[in-house]
Amino acid sequence: MHTVIPIANAAPANAAAAKPGKVNCTLCSFNRFCLPQGLADSDVARLDQIIARRRRVARDEQLFSMGASFGSLYAVRLGHFKTAQVNIHGEQQVTGFHMAGDLLGMDAIGSGSHNCSATALEDSEVCEIPFGRLQELVMQTPTLMQQFHRVLGREIQREQAIMLFRGSMRADQRMALFLLNMGARYSARGYSAASYQLRMSREDIGGYLGLTIESVSRLLARFRKQGWIKLDNRDIRILDRDSLEALSTGREPGADSGAESGAEACAA
Repeated sequence: MHTVIPIANAAPANAAAAKPGKVNCTLCSFNRFCLPQGLADSDVARLDQIIARRRRVARDEQLFSMGASFGSLYAVRLGHFKTAQVNIHGEQQVTGFHMAGDLLGMDAIGSGSHNCSATALEDSEVCEIPFGRLQELVMQTPTLMQQFHRVLGREIQREQAIMLFRGSMRADQRMALFLLNMGARYSARGYSAASYQLRMSREDIGGYLGLTIESVSRLLARFRKQGWIKLDNRDIRILDRDSLEALSTGREPGADSGAESGAEACAA
């Protein structure tokens, strides 16, 4: 069983040894999710050299805004972000929640401008990667090119998964899959899959799942009443994973099935 760790303050053990603003991918605990994965030490050192800086982003501050010109990618080093779009009616649609190891800004590679905004859900920190310099290094480093393509592929899969569950799943299925998926993402980073904190508001969850804030509250209350979760403000503990997995795949909770769980299929 994984130990529960306060994620907001999680940082590499030797991060304090690095100078403020100085980037060293080798020391980052989450580099296996980011561009350095699979690179030789010499190539990681070259990647370090092109990263412009570590940038701190205060809670509720925008890292970039919708429509802003594109110049850099951002690797989340600490904290959490949400990405969102505003539709023609002025309504906000949350498009994703991002944590340490995720890359932000990839939406703008094709168009040259961001089609969403990225806002810090808490005090956070990113590594800024100038895209022009990254392109040059990618062309010189086949392993980095392969990793960059893998990251792009993950982003495409994430967007496809969002379209699937928004378009074809019931509200309770969406909520169950969301809770399991968040746990799976934390587990991949060495934290508990069953006990974590929801860094986003219920309004943001609703914006992501296509539900009203009232529906989000009702579903969480229902899951708690069923004994599937324990909820204390934003602290959540999954008590009955099997029932949530069954619900997320459209099965009746308690029914036996060897089908792959929705959380495993959608984990990022």
